[in-house]
Amino acid sequence: MNANDPRVIVALDFAAASSAMDLLDRLDPAQCRVKIGKEMFTRAGPTFVERVAARGFEIFLDLKYHDIPNTVAAACAAAADMGVWMMNVHASGGRKMMTAAAERLAKVDDRPLLIAVTILTSLGQEDIAEIGYQGTPADNVRRLAALAQDSGLDGVVCSPLEVAPLRTDRVAPFLLVTPGVRPAGAATDDQKRVMTPGDAIRAGASYLVVGRPVTGAPDPLASLAAINAEVAEALA
Repeated sequence: MNANDPRVIVALDFAAASSAMDLLDRLDPAQCRVKIGKEMFTRAGPTFVERVAARGFEIFLDLKYHDIPNTVAAACAAAADMGVWMMNVHASGGRKMMTAAAERLAKVDDRPLLIAVTILTSLGQEDIAEIGYQGTPADNVRRLAALAQDSGLDGVVCSPLEVAPLRTDRVAPFLLVTPGVRPAGAATDDQKRVMTPGDAIRAGASYLVVGRPVTGAPDPLASLAAINAEVAEALA
């Protein structure tokens, strides 16, 4: 595993910035990146992002922008100004929205990665039919991933079960960023579709988003090291 490209992204899903900073005190930015999502960003704001970046951590800003093209492009530019490593939008915002965001970021020095959310993992067949999508969730994931790549994005977020078919369709360097990863023997918590880190990497995942197996561990750094070892073995 390339030490300059850690594959694990630790999710800072906390109700208070102090709890997140306590965790960061126990982690090594050379061993992982971190994800800041909607709750943490809403509570702590851009200042929190800047504080985390100042600790040396590369940040995946997980805000899933979805709006008219100009608004999303401007939001992506603002995120880039905060120095984030990666950000995301909703692919269902359409080609014009994704293209506008990609084109705006192309003008940025040290351009952040831009990926798309296809179908939320909480949506089943009845849910997507109710909002007017035809076909299965898997059909729509593959269609929207193709649209994201054609619109100039760097990759998509996908569930572990979607990695293999998407990797068949979309070869590297197109990124597959995968939540729902649990080390063998770990509790699955509220995740229903899970995979071990090694299996996800072997299936074609680029980066793994990991939450409670690290954030809830008695020794987060040791837990992270074990996951990194499994990832390194899979990459080898």
